[in-house]
Amino acid sequence: MLRTRLSSSIAIMLSSALFMASALSAPAQTLEWYKNFTGANGRIPQLMSLLQSTDGNLYGTTSSGGKYGFGEIFRVSPAGALTTFYSFCENFDGICPDGEAPAGTLALGPNGNLYGETQIGGPYNGGTIFEITPNGKLTTLYNFCLQTNCADGLGPDGGLTLATDGNFYGTTYYGGSGSCGNSDHGCGTAFKISPTGALSTIYNFCSLASCADGDNPYGGVIQATNGNLYGTTLDGGSYTVGTVFKLTLAGKLTTLHAFCMSGPLSCPDGYSPQSALIQGPDGNLYGTTTYGGGDGDYGTVFSISPAGGTLNTLHAFAGYPTDGSLPYSGLTSGSDGNFYGTTMSGGSSDADCNGSGAGCGTVYQITPAGVETVEYSFDATDGYSLSGGVVEGTNGLLYGTASNGGSKGYGTVFSLSVGLGAFVRLAPASGKVGASIKILGSDLTGTTAVSFNGTAASFAIVKSTEIKAVVPTGATSGTVTVTTPLGVLNSSVSFHVLK
Repeated sequence: MLRTRLSSSIAIMLSSALFMASALSAPAQTLEWYKNFTGANGRIPQLMSLLQSTDGNLYGTTSSGGKYGFGEIFRVSPAGALTTFYSFCENFDGICPDGEAPAGTLALGPNGNLYGETQIGGPYNGGTIFEITPNGKLTTLYNFCLQTNCADGLGPDGGLTLATDGNFYGTTYYGGSGSCGNSDHGCGTAFKISPTGALSTIYNFCSLASCADGDNPYGGVIQATNGNLYGTTLDGGSYTVGTVFKLTLAGKLTTLHAFCMSGPLSCPDGYSPQSALIQGPDGNLYGTTTYGGGDGDYGTVFSISPAGGTLNTLHAFAGYPTDGSLPYSGLTSGSDGNFYGTTMSGGSSDADCNGSGAGCGTVYQITPAGVETVEYSFDATDGYSLSGGVVEGTNGLLYGTASNGGSKGYGTVFSLSVGLGAFVRLAPASGKVGASIKILGSDLTGTTAVSFNGTAASFAIVKSTEIKAVVPTGATSGTVTVTTPLGVLNSSVSFHVLK
């Protein structure tokens, strides 16, 4: 069984280690634009999706490159203006005190600052958690491997999730007190960290015999509307190749599914999930596995209820020349009710990416019923090896990154039109009556009304890309609507009113 962890500690030259694949038909869409990473402005963006912040710009990370060569946070406008926002490791002295090799999707805090992780670096070289202001001032909140034998975790790379209790939650790939035999420093943790940097471990993976609870969580966690956390592990479980788990905020873990239930030769349900889950409009959880899905071994898209039960394989990728293969990244919910994702390889391009002869990767759409369509096929010019996902901007365009390719071979950032319309995004997408909620969008100046599932709310226009609204008395869970001079905008996900 092939199990791969993309490690940024040695600059992750994806092009030398991974398969590529290709598909049959011509691209259904065209890129609106793509920009090249050149080394000085970053190198190898991977394992993350872009985050659209309150200023309307999108933010992401590269695992290496930047001013000092150890990774950066970059900013790109919806129109494609790419700039370096922060370069890690200004004061190198054997290690990077502020962290090295950032990974995972950045999180937007209630104060408007961004929060993220580096996989290595910090005084103990175990990775860091950081906060950065809109002006680019970075503060390290926590340095991993502070405790003996890295009992507090080592190698965070799945990104952070802001939960309803005001804390951030995430995972580390190594560290903790579990013992899985493939690391001198444990098998991974789930942790809670306050916005001021107080960290506590809430679960140590591989705490059960034979690691039946899973080990090496890779994609972080999400919080579902029922308040519980959900995620996946790359390894472990009853068949040793990954799990889907539920975790309460208090740290009680339940394994919902162990992958490869039919044995190691075909794994029709997939194996080795490496990305975060999402919760769909129907309340179910959706995700991807990098491998498996039958004899092709090209990966799957699946759904599962938050309560557990049967895992449904919605799509098994077929590889070259049919569709994509190796979906490292997870899915994003589109405003049209469908899901969008990327594959490391596959697509219709006949470009010979890295000598593999198997294509360069795709952006695909998949319906909740499992009907998959390739939206765009990449080549070596516009990028290849899409290890990160796509995100829908509030203008309706999809934005993402390719880890390799482009003019220097260091990757690209791109936008893609698939016919989606403008909408508004909620930050956060849940809260109690009286809570202040950020509403992010485009051209919000002149807004005349905001409502929560039909109940009018008081609001204030902060800028053209941000409104602050108060959850009104009598509000119920449902769509948030913003009325502007240019038309009515709906939230891409339902707002969940907390009791």
